[in-house]
Amino acid sequence: MALMRRILDTTYKVAGGIAALSILGICLLVSAQVMLNILARVGGPDLSFTIPSYADFAGFFLATASFMAMAYTLREGSHIRVNLLVQNLPEKPRWILELFALSLGAAMAGYATYFTGSLLGESYHYGDMSTGIVAVPLWIPQLTMVGGLGLLTVAFLDTLIEALRTRTCVLVDTGSE
Repeated sequence: MALMRRILDTTYKVAGGIAALSILGICLLVSAQVMLNILARVGGPDLSFTIPSYADFAGFFLATASFMAMAYTLREGSHIRVNLLVQNLPEKPRWILELFALSLGAAMAGYATYFTGSLLGESYHYGDMSTGIVAVPLWIPQLTMVGGLGLLTVAFLDTLIEALRTRTCVLVDTGSE
């Protein structure tokens, strides 16, 4: 049990690290293009350069960051939650409401994973490519979407099992901080 807990926690952290690196990639890519734009303004048209498809790559990094961060932020309790109603409930109804929310979240994440996986399969089958200067097979950025959603599904189920096992609320902030 402890080994599985370490594996899952490490997997969530790695996914969070991939998300952070993707944000860094966006910053570096956009900053480089801004510097090239400044160079063109200062040096004239002879020094005008553009990073090919930089907007497409920034979008791919953004999708990766968004989807890979979801499981990590769920497990860290960093998702935005509305606790106004829940924090005033007694422990038992709060736990039942959390079980419902985790079950619903797992079902929705599983559904999204399935259909995003289907989209990935279609993109691969039909050879869909991005429309930018640098044509990228769309299944490549879609892979991080499916991976992130799949990991989110696992994180919901992991958290649901933890809440059932401990018979306490795992995610709900009681307002005691």
